[in-house]
Order: sequence, then structure tokens, then C-alpha cells
Amino acid sequence: MSSKEKIEKIEFKPKFVERYSQLTDFEKFKKISLTYLRRSIRVNTIKSSVAEIKKGLSSDWTLTQIPWCKEGFWIEGKRRDVGNLNEHALGHIYIQEAASMIPPIILDPKPGETVLDMCASPGSKSTQIAALMKNQGVLVANDFTGTRTKPLEVNMQRCGISNEIITKMHGQRFKNIEFDKILVDAPCSGTGTIRKSFKTLKIWNPGMIKRLAHTQKTLLQTAFDTLKKGGVLVYSTCSLEPEEDEGVVSHLLENNSDADLVPIKLDIVRSEPVNEFEDVKFDARVKNCLRIWPQDNDTEGFFVAKIVKK
Repeated sequence: MSSKEKIEKIEFKPKFVERYSQLTDFEKFKKISLTYLRRSIRVNTIKSSVAEIKKGLSSDWTLTQIPWCKEGFWIEGKRRDVGNLNEHALGHIYIQEAASMIPPIILDPKPGETVLDMCASPGSKSTQIAALMKNQGVLVANDFTGTRTKPLEVNMQRCGISNEIITKMHGQRFKNIEFDKILVDAPCSGTGTIRKSFKTLKIWNPGMIKRLAHTQKTLLQTAFDTLKKGGVLVYSTCSLEPEEDEGVVSHLLENNSDADLVPIKLDIVRSEPVNEFEDVKFDARVKNCLRIWPQDNDTEGFFVAKIVKK
């Protein structure tokens, strides 16, 4: 069966269509969700400079700057096997979806800080955070099973990261420690990643969304509890579900008087955050969240919130 025939067989469940028709232009969303993602890379500045990578790849590849990430590029060439490049094998570049580069940029970690990536595997954002920290300070990269920490360890080593501590435990167990900055890139339904995996449509159901939202609320609250006063917490998902996105952030704001939401300034096309869904009104401050549909920038769909502890 050809790729075109496989795509033509993809079905959107009636409940999914009904739900997403309330949130966006469903025909535009469906059309782009059935197209392939542009390949993109991020230069690992711990091992190479942007200029060196551009020069090294210029003979066989065309690099187009990603507006919101100075180290990020869409990459095109006669070949498609970017993963077989020596630059990738040696950790000079990281194959990373363009929207996935946003959370570490918003977190803005600095050299010398103590930073937690609570749900770190396979390491795309952790390695990006370490590069922004210039390998200085302490980065705790955590995930909850050995099968998830193994690829994390491999990618950290490949990228030359030396300021990390890899931990294996449930994110809800973090306590008695404080961090300057925390990233919670939460496990989610992945409805923004349909272009990468059509399986997402098969496993999607409303019950799964409610279960995930409960876990996400717990993870976010734990992260906020371990954040220093004046610290920054970034919450992100590759889900487009309001219950997993604005709903989770709203829950934190409503239960923590010292939590506030900061507007996100970024050179990117964005959509309006969801203020109310299925008769549930969210905290008015969710207007400061970043909601990106796949059709906005020809990327995955993504959600990002920047939270500060007053």
C-alpha cells in the first residue's frame, strides 16, 4: 500500500471531529494533519557553532532559519536520512521538531542555575537546555522508567552534556529541593503530533484526556512546590486539548495565590488560547498562554505556558 493510500484510509472519529470543530477550522486542521512534517534540526552549540554547521552541510542541504530559534533550521536535500549524517551521530546537531524547540527558549536557563527537566526523555529539550546553560550549573533530567532514561542517557552523552544529573522516578515524588527553573513537558495525548503518528487518532478518546489531565495537574503542582520564589516554570504539551492545556494551567493558578502567568513574546504565528470549554471557564490569565495549531506555522501543534512564583 502506498503512502497516499494509507493517508486516504485515515479516519477521524466523529467525537474527535465534533470536539475539534469547536476549537479551530477543522478542514484546515485535517488537511495539514495529513501532510508530512518538514524536517528540522537544532545546532548543538556545545560542540559546534551555527556557522560551522551551515558551512559543513551547504553542499548537500538547504537550511532555512526557524524564526523563533537562532540555532534551529528546517533542512531539505536530495536525501531524507538526516539521522545518518555524521553531524548527527557525533552530536553536533539534534533532529528536533521546530515547535519542540520553544519550551527551552521560553524557560531561558542561564549558566550556573539549578534547573529541572521533570519529564526529560528522550532528551531533545534537555540537551537544548544544557546548551543554553553552556554546560554550567546543574541540570536534573528526570524520567520515570528505565526504558525512558536509556535513550536520555545516550543523547546526553552524544551531545557532550556534562552538567546533568539523570534521575529515574515519578515526577510527583520531587520534594525537599528547590530549583531556579523547571520545565514540565508533560506526558499528553499528543493530538498536536498527528502528522508524525497517525496512531494518535486511533487511540484518542475523551476518557484518556481526563486521566491525563489529572496526572498533568499533579505534576505541575509538584513542580511549582519545588520552584524557588522568583523562579520560572514552563509547562508544555504537544496536545491541543483544552483540558490538558489551559485547564491544567488554570487549575494551578486557582489553587496557588503566588502563581502568575507571564505573556510569551516570540516571533511566531499563534492562535487565541481557549478561555472556556464544555461549560468550564478557565482563569482569565490563560490569555497569556501560547497555543499553536499545526496550520499556524506548518509545524506540530504545541501549547506553552510561562509561570512565575511571586
